[in-house]
Amino acid sequence: MQQETPPDKEEIGDGLEQGHIQSVIEAVEAQDADQLNELLEPLHAADVADLIEQISQPERVALVELWGEGIGGEVLSELNESVREPLLEVLPPEVVAEAIRDLDSDDVVELVEDLEEEQQSRLLEALEIKDRIGVEGALSYPEYSAGRLMQRELVAVPEDWSVGQAIDFIRGEDEDDLPDQFYHVILVSPAMKPVGYVTLGRLLSSRRQVPLTEITEPSFRTVDVTEESSNVAYLFNHYHLISAPVVDENGRLAGMITIDDAMTVLDEEHEEDILRLAGVDEDSSLADTVWQTTRGRAVWLMVNLVTAIFASMVINLYAETIDQMVALAVLMPIVASMGGNAGTQTMTVAVRAIATRELTRRNAIRVSWREITVGAINGLGFGVVMALVAALWFGVPMLGAVIALAMALTLVAAALGGIVIPIALERFNIDPALASGPFVTTVTDVVGFFAFLGLASLILL
Repeated sequence: MQQETPPDKEEIGDGLEQGHIQSVIEAVEAQDADQLNELLEPLHAADVADLIEQISQPERVALVELWGEGIGGEVLSELNESVREPLLEVLPPEVVAEAIRDLDSDDVVELVEDLEEEQQSRLLEALEIKDRIGVEGALSYPEYSAGRLMQRELVAVPEDWSVGQAIDFIRGEDEDDLPDQFYHVILVSPAMKPVGYVTLGRLLSSRRQVPLTEITEPSFRTVDVTEESSNVAYLFNHYHLISAPVVDENGRLAGMITIDDAMTVLDEEHEEDILRLAGVDEDSSLADTVWQTTRGRAVWLMVNLVTAIFASMVINLYAETIDQMVALAVLMPIVASMGGNAGTQTMTVAVRAIATRELTRRNAIRVSWREITVGAINGLGFGVVMALVAALWFGVPMLGAVIALAMALTLVAAALGGIVIPIALERFNIDPALASGPFVTTVTDVVGFFAFLGLASLILL
Protein backbone atom coordinates (compact mmCIF):
# COMPACT_ATOMS: atom_id res chain seq x y z
CA MET A 1 0.00 0.00 0.00
CA GLN A 2 1.40 3.38 -1.04
CA GLN A 3 2.00 5.72 1.87
CA GLU A 4 0.88 9.33 1.35
CA THR A 5 2.87 12.34 2.45
CA PRO A 6 1.37 13.91 5.58
CA PRO A 7 -0.55 17.07 4.54
CA ASP A 8 1.00 19.25 7.26
CA LYS A 9 4.52 18.82 5.88
CA GLU A 10 5.51 20.99 2.95
CA GLU A 11 8.55 19.54 1.22
CA ILE A 12 11.40 22.03 0.78
CA GLY A 13 14.11 19.75 -0.54
CA ASP A 14 15.54 16.27 -0.13
CA GLY A 15 15.45 15.58 3.58
CA LEU A 16 14.16 19.04 4.55
CA GLU A 17 10.52 19.85 5.28
CA GLN A 18 8.71 22.91 6.56
CA GLY A 19 7.64 21.03 9.67
CA HIS A 20 11.28 20.14 10.34
CA ILE A 21 12.29 23.78 10.13
CA GLN A 22 9.59 24.74 12.64
CA SER A 23 10.80 22.04 15.02
CA VAL A 24 14.33 23.45 14.81
CA ILE A 25 13.06 26.96 15.58
CA GLU A 26 11.13 25.65 18.59
CA ALA A 27 14.20 23.81 19.88
CA VAL A 28 16.26 27.01 19.55
CA GLU A 29 13.62 29.06 21.38
CA ALA A 30 13.54 26.45 24.17
CA GLN A 31 17.37 26.40 24.30
CA ASP A 32 17.20 22.61 23.98
CA ALA A 33 20.66 21.74 22.59
CA ASP A 34 20.04 17.99 22.67
CA GLN A 35 16.82 18.29 20.66
CA LEU A 36 18.48 20.67 18.20
CA ASN A 37 21.37 18.27 17.66
CA GLU A 38 18.94 15.39 17.17
CA LEU A 39 17.11 17.38 14.49
CA LEU A 40 20.19 18.64 12.61
CA GLU A 41 22.64 15.76 12.88
CA PRO A 42 20.89 13.45 10.35
CA LEU A 43 20.62 16.18 7.70
CA HIS A 44 23.01 16.64 4.79
CA ALA A 45 25.26 19.69 5.08
CA ALA A 46 23.48 21.34 2.13
CA ASP A 47 20.10 20.86 3.85
CA VAL A 48 21.41 22.37 7.09
CA ALA A 49 22.69 25.36 5.11
CA ASP A 50 19.29 25.73 3.38
CA LEU A 51 17.56 25.63 6.75
CA ILE A 52 19.83 28.32 8.20
CA GLU A 53 19.29 30.54 5.17
CA GLN A 54 15.49 30.25 5.40
CA ILE A 55 15.15 31.41 9.00
CA SER A 56 15.53 35.00 10.19
CA GLN A 57 18.82 36.60 11.21
CA PRO A 58 18.08 36.57 14.98
CA GLU A 59 17.07 32.90 14.73
CA ARG A 60 20.33 32.12 12.88
CA VAL A 61 22.42 33.75 15.57
CA ALA A 62 20.53 31.93 18.32
CA LEU A 63 20.92 28.61 16.48
CA VAL A 64 24.66 29.10 16.01
CA GLU A 65 25.19 30.10 19.63
CA LEU A 66 23.30 27.01 20.80
CA TRP A 67 24.71 24.52 18.27
CA GLY A 68 27.99 26.30 17.43
CA GLU A 69 30.38 23.43 18.07
CA GLY A 70 28.18 21.10 16.00
CA ILE A 71 28.59 23.16 12.83
CA GLY A 72 31.03 21.49 10.47
CA GLY A 73 33.09 23.03 7.74
CA GLU A 74 30.87 21.50 5.05
CA VAL A 75 27.87 23.43 6.39
CA LEU A 76 29.83 26.70 6.44
CA SER A 77 31.04 26.17 2.88
CA GLU A 78 27.47 25.56 1.68
CA LEU A 79 26.12 28.80 3.16
CA ASN A 80 25.53 31.87 1.04
CA GLU A 81 28.29 34.41 1.59
CA SER A 82 25.93 37.10 2.90
CA VAL A 83 24.62 34.64 5.53
CA ARG A 84 27.97 33.07 6.39
CA GLU A 85 29.94 36.23 7.21
CA PRO A 86 27.72 37.43 10.11
CA LEU A 87 27.68 33.91 11.56
CA LEU A 88 31.48 33.67 11.46
CA GLU A 89 31.60 36.79 13.60
CA VAL A 90 29.46 35.03 16.22
CA LEU A 91 31.50 31.81 16.29
CA PRO A 92 34.80 31.78 18.22
CA PRO A 93 37.84 31.44 15.90
CA GLU A 94 38.89 28.15 17.49
CA VAL A 95 35.44 26.66 16.76
CA VAL A 96 35.65 27.80 13.12
CA ALA A 97 39.20 26.48 12.83
CA GLU A 98 38.10 23.07 14.13
CA ALA A 99 35.12 23.10 11.76
CA ILE A 100 37.21 23.76 8.66
CA ARG A 101 40.16 21.55 9.58
CA ASP A 102 38.90 18.65 7.45
CA LEU A 103 38.03 20.82 4.45
CA ASP A 104 40.14 20.90 1.30
CA SER A 105 42.32 23.97 1.00
CA ASP A 106 40.19 25.51 -1.77
CA ASP A 107 37.11 25.42 0.47
CA VAL A 108 39.06 27.03 3.32
CA VAL A 109 40.22 29.82 1.00
CA GLU A 110 36.62 30.45 -0.09
CA LEU A 111 35.60 30.78 3.55
CA VAL A 112 38.29 33.24 4.63
CA GLU A 113 38.98 35.34 1.52
CA ASP A 114 36.11 37.79 2.07
CA LEU A 115 36.51 38.19 5.83
CA GLU A 116 37.72 41.39 7.45
CA GLU A 117 41.50 41.45 7.88
CA GLU A 118 41.36 41.14 11.67
CA GLN A 119 38.90 38.24 11.58
CA GLN A 120 40.89 36.59 8.79
CA SER A 121 44.10 36.83 10.82
CA ARG A 122 42.48 35.27 13.91
CA LEU A 123 41.18 32.39 11.86
CA LEU A 124 44.49 31.76 10.08
CA GLU A 125 46.35 31.76 13.41
CA ALA A 126 44.04 29.03 14.67
CA LEU A 127 44.96 26.74 11.76
CA GLU A 128 47.86 24.32 11.76
CA ILE A 129 51.06 25.74 10.26
CA LYS A 130 50.90 23.57 7.13
CA ASP A 131 47.28 24.52 6.46
CA ARG A 132 47.94 28.20 7.18
CA ILE A 133 50.84 28.35 4.72
CA GLY A 134 48.71 26.78 2.01
CA VAL A 135 45.80 29.16 2.55
CA GLU A 136 48.06 32.22 2.69
CA GLY A 137 49.74 31.08 -0.52
CA ALA A 138 46.38 30.79 -2.29
CA LEU A 139 45.29 34.21 -1.00
CA SER A 140 48.40 35.75 -2.58
CA TYR A 141 46.96 35.04 -6.04
CA PRO A 142 44.46 37.40 -7.72
CA GLU A 143 40.79 37.04 -6.87
CA TYR A 144 38.83 34.91 -9.38
CA SER A 145 42.03 33.18 -10.50
CA ALA A 146 42.98 29.52 -10.75
CA GLY A 147 45.35 30.05 -7.81
CA ARG A 148 42.37 30.88 -5.58
CA LEU A 149 40.26 28.08 -7.02
CA MET A 150 42.78 25.23 -6.76
CA GLN A 151 43.26 22.79 -3.92
CA ARG A 152 46.72 21.74 -2.75
CA GLU A 153 45.67 18.22 -1.78
CA LEU A 154 46.63 15.97 -4.71
CA VAL A 155 48.51 12.80 -5.67
CA ALA A 156 51.69 13.24 -7.72
CA VAL A 157 54.30 10.60 -8.56
CA PRO A 158 57.48 10.52 -10.68
CA GLU A 159 56.88 10.04 -14.39
CA ASP A 160 59.17 7.00 -14.59
CA TRP A 161 57.24 4.95 -12.05
CA SER A 162 55.20 1.84 -12.81
CA VAL A 163 51.58 1.08 -11.88
CA GLY A 164 52.70 -1.04 -8.92
CA GLN A 165 54.94 1.68 -7.51
CA ALA A 166 52.12 4.21 -7.74
CA ILE A 167 49.62 1.91 -6.00
CA ASP A 168 52.08 1.08 -3.23
CA PHE A 169 52.81 4.78 -2.75
CA ILE A 170 49.12 5.69 -2.45
CA ARG A 171 48.42 2.85 -0.02
CA GLY A 172 51.44 3.76 2.09
CA GLU A 173 50.57 7.42 2.41
CA ASP A 174 49.00 8.86 5.56
CA GLU A 175 45.31 9.36 4.80
CA ASP A 176 45.56 12.93 6.13
CA ASP A 177 48.00 13.71 3.31
CA LEU A 178 45.64 12.44 0.60
CA PRO A 179 42.61 14.27 -0.80
CA ASP A 180 39.23 12.96 0.37
CA GLN A 181 38.39 12.43 -3.31
CA PHE A 182 40.67 12.42 -6.34
CA TYR A 183 40.29 11.26 -9.92
CA HIS A 184 43.81 11.41 -11.37
CA VAL A 185 47.36 10.57 -10.36
CA ILE A 186 49.62 13.28 -11.77
CA LEU A 187 52.96 12.38 -13.32
CA VAL A 188 55.72 14.91 -12.68
CA SER A 189 59.25 15.40 -13.97
CA PRO A 190 62.24 15.71 -11.60
CA ALA A 191 61.68 19.47 -11.75
CA MET A 192 58.09 18.94 -10.42
CA LYS A 193 56.54 19.88 -13.75
CA PRO A 194 53.36 17.91 -14.61
CA VAL A 195 53.74 15.88 -17.81
CA GLY A 196 50.53 13.82 -17.76
CA TYR A 197 48.01 12.07 -15.56
CA VAL A 198 46.44 8.63 -15.12
CA THR A 199 42.85 7.94 -14.09
CA LEU A 200 42.27 5.75 -11.05
CA GLY A 201 40.29 3.34 -13.23
CA ARG A 202 43.21 2.76 -15.60
CA LEU A 203 45.62 2.56 -12.68
CA LEU A 204 43.68 -0.16 -10.87
CA SER A 205 42.90 -2.16 -14.02
CA SER A 206 46.50 -2.25 -15.32
CA ARG A 207 49.21 -4.75 -14.42
CA ARG A 208 51.76 -3.67 -11.83
CA GLN A 209 54.73 -3.67 -14.19
CA VAL A 210 53.10 -1.36 -16.77
CA PRO A 211 54.84 2.07 -16.94
CA LEU A 212 52.52 4.93 -16.02
CA THR A 213 53.50 6.80 -19.19
CA GLU A 214 51.76 4.09 -21.25
CA ILE A 215 48.33 4.68 -19.70
CA THR A 216 48.19 8.47 -19.51
CA GLU A 217 45.05 10.28 -20.65
CA PRO A 218 44.95 12.33 -23.90
CA SER A 219 42.76 14.94 -22.15
CA PHE A 220 45.71 16.16 -20.05
CA ARG A 221 45.94 19.95 -19.83
CA THR A 222 47.50 22.33 -17.33
CA VAL A 223 46.18 25.65 -16.04
CA ASP A 224 48.29 28.65 -15.07
CA VAL A 225 47.79 29.97 -11.51
CA THR A 226 46.87 33.43 -12.84
CA GLU A 227 44.27 32.17 -15.32
CA GLU A 228 40.80 33.64 -14.74
CA SER A 229 38.42 31.23 -13.08
CA SER A 230 35.80 31.82 -15.81
CA ASN A 231 38.32 30.63 -18.42
CA VAL A 232 39.06 27.58 -16.29
CA ALA A 233 35.35 26.74 -16.11
CA TYR A 234 35.07 27.10 -19.89
CA LEU A 235 38.07 24.77 -20.33
CA PHE A 236 36.46 22.10 -18.15
CA ASN A 237 33.11 22.40 -19.89
CA HIS A 238 34.53 22.50 -23.41
CA TYR A 239 36.97 19.60 -23.06
CA HIS A 240 34.90 17.57 -20.56
CA LEU A 241 37.67 17.53 -17.98
CA ILE A 242 37.39 15.94 -14.55
CA SER A 243 40.47 17.60 -13.06
CA ALA A 244 43.41 19.68 -14.22
CA PRO A 245 46.81 20.41 -12.63
CA VAL A 246 47.64 24.05 -11.88
CA VAL A 247 51.18 25.28 -12.55
CA ASP A 248 53.07 28.33 -11.31
CA GLU A 249 55.00 30.85 -13.42
CA ASN A 250 57.87 28.34 -13.77
CA GLY A 251 55.63 25.50 -14.90
CA ARG A 252 55.90 23.61 -11.59
CA LEU A 253 52.93 21.84 -10.05
CA ALA A 254 51.11 24.16 -7.62
CA GLY A 255 47.74 22.50 -7.11
CA MET A 256 44.75 20.81 -8.69
CA ILE A 257 41.31 22.02 -9.81
CA THR A 258 38.47 19.50 -9.85
CA ILE A 259 35.24 19.49 -11.80
CA ASP A 260 33.02 20.39 -8.84
CA ASP A 261 34.86 23.68 -8.34
CA ALA A 262 34.87 24.45 -12.07
CA MET A 263 31.14 23.79 -12.37
CA THR A 264 30.49 25.99 -9.34
CA VAL A 265 32.26 28.83 -11.15
CA LEU A 266 30.26 28.15 -14.32
CA ASP A 267 27.01 28.18 -12.35
CA GLU A 268 27.98 31.44 -10.66
CA GLU A 269 28.85 32.99 -14.03
CA HIS A 270 25.43 32.06 -15.45
CA GLU A 271 23.64 33.33 -12.35
CA GLU A 272 25.64 36.56 -12.48
CA ASP A 273 24.74 37.11 -16.15
CA ILE A 274 21.03 36.59 -15.47
CA LEU A 275 21.06 39.07 -12.58
CA ARG A 276 23.06 41.62 -14.53
CA LEU A 277 20.70 41.41 -17.49
CA ALA A 278 17.96 42.50 -15.10
CA GLY A 279 20.11 45.28 -13.62
CA VAL A 280 20.43 43.50 -10.27
CA ASP A 281 23.64 43.37 -8.22
CA GLU A 282 25.25 39.97 -8.80
CA ASP A 283 26.09 39.70 -5.08
CA SER A 284 22.47 40.07 -4.02
CA SER A 285 20.52 37.29 -2.34
CA LEU A 286 17.25 36.72 -0.49
CA ALA A 287 19.20 37.00 2.75
CA ASP A 288 20.17 40.64 2.11
CA THR A 289 18.64 43.44 4.16
CA VAL A 290 16.14 45.92 2.71
CA TRP A 291 18.83 48.61 2.50
CA GLN A 292 21.34 46.30 0.76
CA THR A 293 18.72 45.25 -1.78
CA THR A 294 17.54 48.81 -2.38
CA ARG A 295 21.07 50.13 -2.86
CA GLY A 296 22.00 47.31 -5.23
CA ARG A 297 19.02 47.93 -7.52
CA ALA A 298 18.94 51.72 -7.40
CA VAL A 299 22.03 52.24 -9.58
CA TRP A 300 20.60 50.70 -12.72
CA LEU A 301 17.14 52.07 -12.02
CA MET A 302 18.78 55.50 -12.17
CA VAL A 303 20.42 54.63 -15.50
CA ASN A 304 17.04 53.48 -16.83
CA LEU A 305 15.45 56.71 -15.60
CA VAL A 306 17.97 58.81 -17.54
CA THR A 307 17.43 56.82 -20.72
CA ALA A 308 13.65 57.01 -20.27
CA ILE A 309 13.87 60.79 -19.99
CA PHE A 310 15.84 60.83 -23.24
CA ALA A 311 13.10 58.80 -24.96
CA SER A 312 10.47 61.17 -23.54
CA MET A 313 12.31 64.11 -25.09
CA VAL A 314 11.79 62.46 -28.48
CA ILE A 315 8.06 62.25 -27.79
CA ASN A 316 8.04 65.92 -26.78
CA LEU A 317 9.40 66.87 -30.22
CA TYR A 318 6.14 65.59 -31.71
CA ALA A 319 3.80 66.93 -29.03
CA GLU A 320 1.79 68.93 -31.59
CA THR A 321 1.43 65.87 -33.82
CA ILE A 322 0.04 63.87 -30.91
CA ASP A 323 -2.35 66.71 -30.01
CA GLN A 324 -3.78 66.63 -33.52
CA MET A 325 -4.32 62.87 -33.53
CA VAL A 326 -4.95 61.27 -30.13
CA ALA A 327 -4.83 57.80 -31.72
CA LEU A 328 -1.05 58.16 -31.92
CA ALA A 329 -0.82 58.28 -28.12
CA VAL A 330 -2.94 55.13 -27.93
CA LEU A 331 -0.74 53.18 -30.39
CA MET A 332 2.68 54.44 -29.26
CA PRO A 333 3.04 51.99 -26.34
CA ILE A 334 2.41 49.07 -28.73
CA VAL A 335 5.33 50.07 -30.94
CA ALA A 336 7.61 50.64 -27.93
CA SER A 337 6.59 47.36 -26.27
CA MET A 338 7.16 45.27 -29.39
CA GLY A 339 10.53 46.89 -29.97
CA GLY A 340 11.59 46.41 -26.35
CA ASN A 341 10.65 42.72 -26.33
CA ALA A 342 12.36 42.07 -29.67
CA GLY A 343 15.50 43.85 -28.48
CA THR A 344 15.54 41.87 -25.23
CA GLN A 345 15.19 38.58 -27.11
CA THR A 346 18.13 39.34 -29.41
CA MET A 347 20.23 40.79 -26.58
CA THR A 348 19.70 37.71 -24.38
CA VAL A 349 20.76 35.38 -27.19
CA ALA A 350 23.83 37.55 -27.92
CA VAL A 351 24.94 37.82 -24.28
CA ARG A 352 24.60 34.08 -23.77
CA ALA A 353 26.50 33.36 -27.00
CA ILE A 354 29.31 35.69 -25.94
CA ALA A 355 29.50 34.06 -22.50
CA THR A 356 29.69 30.55 -24.02
CA ARG A 357 32.08 31.80 -26.74
CA GLU A 358 29.74 30.76 -29.55
CA LEU A 359 29.66 34.36 -30.83
CA THR A 360 33.12 35.34 -32.05
CA ARG A 361 34.68 37.84 -34.43
CA ARG A 362 34.64 35.22 -37.15
CA ASN A 363 30.86 34.74 -37.14
CA ALA A 364 29.71 38.12 -35.76
CA ILE A 365 28.65 39.53 -39.15
CA ARG A 366 26.78 36.37 -40.12
CA VAL A 367 24.95 36.18 -36.80
CA SER A 368 24.14 39.92 -36.91
CA TRP A 369 22.69 39.59 -40.40
CA ARG A 370 20.58 36.62 -39.27
CA GLU A 371 19.14 38.59 -36.34
CA ILE A 372 18.42 41.62 -38.55
CA THR A 373 16.62 39.38 -41.04
CA VAL A 374 14.56 37.82 -38.26
CA GLY A 375 13.69 41.31 -37.00
CA ALA A 376 12.62 42.42 -40.48
CA ILE A 377 10.40 39.37 -41.02
CA ASN A 378 8.75 39.72 -37.61
CA GLY A 379 8.42 43.48 -38.10
CA LEU A 380 6.67 43.11 -41.44
CA GLY A 381 4.43 40.32 -40.17
CA PHE A 382 3.29 42.05 -37.00
CA GLY A 383 3.20 45.37 -38.84
CA VAL A 384 0.54 43.97 -41.19
CA VAL A 385 -1.45 42.69 -38.22
CA MET A 386 -1.32 46.09 -36.49
CA ALA A 387 -2.15 47.89 -39.75
CA LEU A 388 -5.44 45.99 -39.94
CA VAL A 389 -6.17 46.52 -36.24
CA ALA A 390 -5.42 50.28 -36.38
CA ALA A 391 -7.38 50.83 -39.60
CA LEU A 392 -10.47 49.08 -38.22
CA TRP A 393 -10.12 50.57 -34.75
CA PHE A 394 -9.79 54.23 -35.73
CA GLY A 395 -11.19 54.15 -39.25
CA VAL A 396 -8.06 55.73 -40.77
CA PRO A 397 -6.46 53.37 -43.35
CA MET A 398 -3.26 55.43 -43.63
CA LEU A 399 -2.77 55.17 -39.87
CA GLY A 400 -2.48 51.43 -40.40
CA ALA A 401 0.22 51.97 -43.01
CA VAL A 402 2.14 54.28 -40.64
CA ILE A 403 2.17 51.81 -37.76
CA ALA A 404 3.10 48.94 -40.10
CA LEU A 405 6.17 50.81 -41.39
CA ALA A 406 7.07 51.97 -37.88
CA MET A 407 6.77 48.43 -36.52
CA ALA A 408 9.05 47.05 -39.24
CA LEU A 409 11.70 49.74 -38.69
CA THR A 410 11.55 49.37 -34.90
CA LEU A 411 11.99 45.59 -34.88
CA VAL A 412 14.90 45.82 -37.32
CA ALA A 413 16.52 48.47 -35.07
CA ALA A 414 15.82 46.30 -32.00
CA ALA A 415 17.50 43.29 -33.63
CA LEU A 416 20.46 45.40 -34.75
CA GLY A 417 20.88 47.01 -31.33
CA GLY A 418 20.38 43.72 -29.50
CA ILE A 419 23.26 42.06 -31.33
CA VAL A 420 25.64 44.97 -32.07
CA ILE A 421 25.59 46.61 -28.62
CA PRO A 422 26.69 43.48 -26.66
CA ILE A 423 29.40 42.78 -29.26
CA ALA A 424 30.67 46.38 -29.06
CA LEU A 425 30.69 46.38 -25.25
CA GLU A 426 32.59 43.09 -25.19
CA ARG A 427 35.20 44.59 -27.56
CA PHE A 428 35.78 47.41 -25.05
CA ASN A 429 36.10 44.90 -22.18
CA ILE A 430 32.76 45.96 -20.67
CA ASP A 431 30.55 43.14 -19.43
CA PRO A 432 27.70 43.01 -22.00
CA ALA A 433 25.39 41.35 -19.46
CA LEU A 434 25.76 44.37 -17.18
CA ALA A 435 25.51 47.29 -19.61
CA SER A 436 23.53 46.09 -22.64
CA GLY A 437 20.00 46.46 -21.22
CA PRO A 438 19.73 50.25 -20.86
CA PHE A 439 21.42 50.91 -24.21
CA VAL A 440 19.25 48.45 -26.13
CA THR A 441 16.11 49.82 -24.48
CA THR A 442 17.09 53.39 -25.41
CA VAL A 443 17.77 52.44 -29.03
CA THR A 444 14.45 50.65 -29.47
CA ASP A 445 12.43 53.41 -27.77
CA VAL A 446 14.08 56.28 -29.62
CA VAL A 447 13.89 54.58 -33.03
CA GLY A 448 10.32 53.42 -32.39
CA PHE A 449 9.07 56.87 -31.36
CA PHE A 450 10.98 58.63 -34.13
CA ALA A 451 9.70 56.21 -36.77
CA PHE A 452 6.07 56.19 -35.63
CA LEU A 453 5.62 59.88 -34.85
CA GLY A 454 7.87 61.05 -37.70
CA LEU A 455 6.00 58.99 -40.31
CA ALA A 456 2.68 60.12 -38.81
CA SER A 457 3.61 63.81 -39.13
CA LEU A 458 4.71 63.31 -42.74
CA ILE A 459 1.88 61.09 -43.99
CA LEU A 460 -1.18 61.87 -41.87
CA LEU A 461 -0.88 65.60 -41.13
